Amino acid sequence: MEEDEFFGEKTFQHYCAEFIKHSQKIGDGWEWRASKDCSDGYMCKTHFQVKNGTAMSHQGTSAHVQTFLPVEEAVDPPLDDFEVTETTTAAEVIKYEYHVLYSCSYQVPVLYFRASFLDGRPLALKDIWEGVHECYKMRLLQGPWDTITQQEHPILGQPFFVLHPCKTSEFLIPVLKNSRKINRNVNYITSWLSMVGPAVGLNLPLSYATAASQEEGNVSGQDSSIEQKSLEEH
Repeated sequence: MEEDEFFGEKTFQHYCAEFIKHSQKIGDGWEWRASKDCSDGYMCKTHFQVKNGTAMSHQGTSAHVQTFLPVEEAVDPPLDDFEVTETTTAAEVIKYEYHVLYSCSYQVPVLYFRASFLDGRPLALKDIWEGVHECYKMRLLQGPWDTITQQEHPILGQPFFVLHPCKTSEFLIPVLKNSRKINRNVNYITSWLSMVGPAVGLNLPLSYATAASQEEGNVSGQDSSIEQKSLEEH
């Protein structure tokens, strides 16, 4: 098998650290959470969206559902549940939690997520499907690799929805190979999230791609360039 076919956990952590670094610059709310029982951890973000299809900005205003929050100029911390309730009175707000974990079985990143109303009522799988944009539903149904299912969170032990990762490497390898061919640095976490995230309401600002292309150096040597301490600081 080709070396690019799988991605090591150290490399995964490196890309997450770079991703979080840019997230902090633009106030996008991503952070790293370490596991108390082991050396594993995961990247996570909480996102609020009004049930009628609009996203809540950090200032409590609304944006179209296809516009990810916040804009680059918004650097204020995300709203908590109380603030969202105060700024949204006529519509129900859904709280989405997105977790990016490393799959040892598939050796690729996996997107776990769950959604609930602010009173704690969880959304069922059929509710999640209703929230998926029509342009993504057909693609999700064309293959089992990225269909939405419910599984236990490997670290938290709680039920989460997940996009199946068995073919993630198949669409990531061409992206990375092409980037190397044109000598362009690519953060594969950014590339992967930009492809699978929109299916569940997670859209990335274009500045992530710009930030990745501006990084210097060859990412093939990241296994020695990141330490767990730096991730915990995020």
